[in-house]
Amino acid sequence: MRPDALTAPLTTPLAAPLPASLTGEALSTEGVGLSIVVPVYRGATTIGTLVAALSALRPVGGIEIVLVNDGSPDNSAEVCRELAARATVPLTYVEHARNFGEHNAVMSGLRVARGRYVITMDDDLQNPPEEVLKLYDHARLGNWDVVYTRYAVKEHEGWRNLGSRFANGVADLLLDKPRGLYLSSFRCMSALVVREVARYAGPYPYIDGLVMQVTQRIDSIEVRHLKRVEGRSNYTLRRLVRLWLNLATNFSLLPVRLATFAGLAMGFLGIVASLFVMAEAMTGETPSGWASTMTVTLLLSAVQFLILGVLGEYVGRAFLSANGTPQGVVRDVVRARPAEEEDSR
Repeated sequence: MRPDALTAPLTTPLAAPLPASLTGEALSTEGVGLSIVVPVYRGATTIGTLVAALSALRPVGGIEIVLVNDGSPDNSAEVCRELAARATVPLTYVEHARNFGEHNAVMSGLRVARGRYVITMDDDLQNPPEEVLKLYDHARLGNWDVVYTRYAVKEHEGWRNLGSRFANGVADLLLDKPRGLYLSSFRCMSALVVREVARYAGPYPYIDGLVMQVTQRIDSIEVRHLKRVEGRSNYTLRRLVRLWLNLATNFSLLPVRLATFAGLAMGFLGIVASLFVMAEAMTGETPSGWASTMTVTLLLSAVQFLILGVLGEYVGRAFLSANGTPQGVVRDVVRARPAEEEDSR
């Protein structure tokens, strides 16, 4: 069932904003106060409950919901299409041709969102839908460009919490962000920030890194965080490492500079070691032999390979970007509007 389905070619990349002919009113922010962008992956059992709860909200200026199915292997596509068919509020369904990652899916949703403010949130119901109005009103009334959420108690697994703390600590070093600000996927952004973030065309988007390049008018509020009601987190250790690499290599030159400092440090240690060897020879003692030589050789080799790896990561990402690797490929866009809204128009 496809009410008013608007279909894009299978090869349409999301490396640039979607054309006006596809998005229709998406480029206009008139008449919609709040858009909620939800990336969907293995969310067939929870997305219906989330959409129902969001549809019951009555934010100032009205609401629309944007669901982005990021190549989910379950029946999320059928569930989302059925939700579009029964929508009681404006709802847009975007379907990726394959899985590209959470941040890529959010970028697709931002490009079709038309609200004066846009909230991004996960599909797992760990962020209570009723907190949406609190977040929206804080951003709107405080005239903030971006408002992040923070949790008094996080109901993730222990390793996931540890990974999040590590990623946020690294972000403190690599990004120009307020010190200690927790970077949550449950965030609210103004249309200004959304428009500038959506301009990014590279294949490795990191939403928070892009946000920090746009504005420093950022705040945060505390919200509740619930236990996962179904399934398990889609974030594996591998995905977290890839996300950290996106942060480290796409938005900072610090890794390259650290490689330079490591080279200088190894050079300094080499000079100290050579002085030590010369001192041993001058005092008539036999200079340390094979063991010390192998230790130094292995240490220097490790540093060299580390530096080569860092440089290779930068060069590889630059190559893939120049080669036109797509940020996302849209298979279909379904824009559904409730009957009463169509009648009023």
